[in-house]
Amino acid sequence: MNVHFIAIGGSVMHQLALALHKKGYRVTGSDDEIFEPALGNLRQAGILPAAMGWFPEKIHSDLDAVILGMHAKADNPELIRAKELGLNIYSFPEYIYQESIDKTRVVVGGSHGKTTTTAMIMHVLKKAGKDFDYLVGARLEGFEQSVRITDAPILVAEGDEYPASVIEKRPKFHFLFPQIAIITGIAWDHINVFPTFEIYLEQFTIFIDKIDSGGLLIYNGSDPVLKELVQKHARKDIRYQEYDIPPHNIHDGATTVTIDGVSTGLQVFGDHNLLNLHAAWYACEELGVDAATFTSAIASFTGASKRLELMAKNAQTAVYRDFAHAPSKVKATIDAVKQQYPDRTLFAVLELHTFSSLNEQFMHQYHGAMDKADKAVVYYSNHALELKRLPPLNEAKIKEGFGKDGLVVMNNKDVLMEWLQGQQYQNSNLLLMSSGNYDGADMLTFAKNIVESK
Repeated sequence: MNVHFIAIGGSVMHQLALALHKKGYRVTGSDDEIFEPALGNLRQAGILPAAMGWFPEKIHSDLDAVILGMHAKADNPELIRAKELGLNIYSFPEYIYQESIDKTRVVVGGSHGKTTTTAMIMHVLKKAGKDFDYLVGARLEGFEQSVRITDAPILVAEGDEYPASVIEKRPKFHFLFPQIAIITGIAWDHINVFPTFEIYLEQFTIFIDKIDSGGLLIYNGSDPVLKELVQKHARKDIRYQEYDIPPHNIHDGATTVTIDGVSTGLQVFGDHNLLNLHAAWYACEELGVDAATFTSAIASFTGASKRLELMAKNAQTAVYRDFAHAPSKVKATIDAVKQQYPDRTLFAVLELHTFSSLNEQFMHQYHGAMDKADKAVVYYSNHALELKRLPPLNEAKIKEGFGKDGLVVMNNKDVLMEWLQGQQYQNSNLLLMSSGNYDGADMLTFAKNIVESK
C-alpha cells in the first residue's frame, strides 16, 4: 500500500502515519509546519518530509490512498492534484474505517468522558490479553502511540463531533459504523461548529443511525437529554444497554466499586469516572471479558493524560490538572474532587481557551459549574482572543455567566502566578483546568513546590 498524508504533522494524523509505517505501508506526507512531538516522531521513523510546504509532484497515480488532515485548506495544491487524478481521498476517520471493515468496532462518543472511557476499555483489554487496534485522543500509560492499526480483530476508537476534513464537514464519529457504540452524555459545545443546541443534538441521532444492525448502544441513563434522545429515536434492529453510577463507597479519599458482585479499589475517582467505568464494563463484557477480569484490570487504571491527572501530592495537599473546558466537564471535575475530599479547601482555576469558552454569548452555559469550589479563578489570555479573532471579554459578563460568589477573573499570567503563590495550601487541593497552557506558565514546577514546601 502506498499512502500519502496531506498535513502529516497533526497530533493524530502523524500517529496514523507511524502506525501504517509500522504495518509495512509506504508512507509519504507533507505539511507547511510540524512541531514536536510529531517532528521527532516522524524523523525517528524516517518519514519526516524533506522540506516544509506543499508539493503537488508528490501526488501520483500509484497512490492507493490520500489521507487529508484538518489543517489542509480547500485550495491545497496537493489536494487539487489528487482530485485531478481521481485518487481515493479519505478523511482520517474514513480511512480508519477502511482499515477496520472486518473488525469488531467499538466507538465511544459523547460530549465528555470519551477519552477516559476509551482508555479504560483499552487498559482492560490489554490486561485481559486481547489483541486490538485503537484510536484515542491522549497519551496513555502502557501504550506507545495513540493510534494502532494492525490485523487485530477489534478496533477501539474515540469518536468526536468535530468535522472530518475540509472537504468532509460531517463529524468524525459518523464514519466509523460501530457494532458496539457508547454515548457518555450530551452537553452543547463547539458553538463555532454547531451554532445551536438542536444542530449539535442531531449529530448524536445520526451517530445512533450509523450503528450496524444487530449492534449494541451503551448509553448514560443519568443524562436526561441523552435518555430522551434514545427513547425518541429507538431502533428495533439494535440492542440497548443503559448505565448509571455503579455501587461504590468512598473511604479516606479512596473509592471502591462493585461490578456484578465483584469489588475492587480504584486509583481514579469521581462520579464521572464511575460512569465512564460502567460504560467500559458493558463494552468489555460484550467483547467477552468477565467481571472478575474486568475489576482486576481496572484496579490498576491511573487515568489518561490531563484527565484528573495527579501532578503532585503530600499528606495534606494534592494538585490535579484536567483537560476540562466545557461547562459539563468543569462541573463534573470540580464535583469529583470535592466529593472525594469534602473536608479540604478546594482551589479551582479554569482557563478559558476554546472558541466557545471565550465567547461572551456562551458564558451563561457555565452558570453553577464552579459552585462547589471554595476559591475559584477564571483565567484567559488576550493572545487567545486575538488568535480566535474574538472581541475583548468583559469581566462583569464572565462573573454574571458563572454566577459564582467571590469569583476572581484574571487575564495576566504574572498576576495569576502571584495569586497562586499567595494562597495557603494546608489541608487543601488545587485543581487546574485547561485545554491550553496558561500562556506558558510552568504549573508542574509550581505544583511540586507546593507539596515540597510543607
